[in-house]
Amino acid sequence: MAKNGLERGKDDLRVIVMCEIPSNVILVEKFLEIFDGMSIGSNDLTQLVLGIDRDSAKIAYIGDERNEAVKEMIAKVIKECKKRKKYCGICGQGPSDFPEFAEFLVEQGIESMSLNPDTVIKTTIEIAKKEKQLKT
Repeated sequence: MAKNGLERGKDDLRVIVMCEIPSNVILVEKFLEIFDGMSIGSNDLTQLVLGIDRDSAKIAYIGDERNEAVKEMIAKVIKECKKRKKYCGICGQGPSDFPEFAEFLVEQGIESMSLNPDTVIKTTIEIAKKEKQLKT
């Protein structure tokens, strides 16, 4: 019999870590030895990779999730999760604001992405088109 009932459900519990700082990406392999997957926090990751305050109207135009450095970081996480058969999703503003970024995520093989309610239908249609294109 399990002590304190901790043995029940132990095998069903998935622990996902937020990936929102560059060190999470740099050490992704080590994090995935411990956790069952990653949820990429693209707002914070973008801000920290680019070293800018995304919330400042004065400089927000300088960079967003579509920046090559940010995309490389995100692609690395997705690739490593897929390689290890671990979950990988993304939460953040990028997929809602930039359809081409959502398409990039699909191309990389992201499992799930959060969307703003007002963009769900439009973005879902674009994602479906991209997935169909990738299958052909």
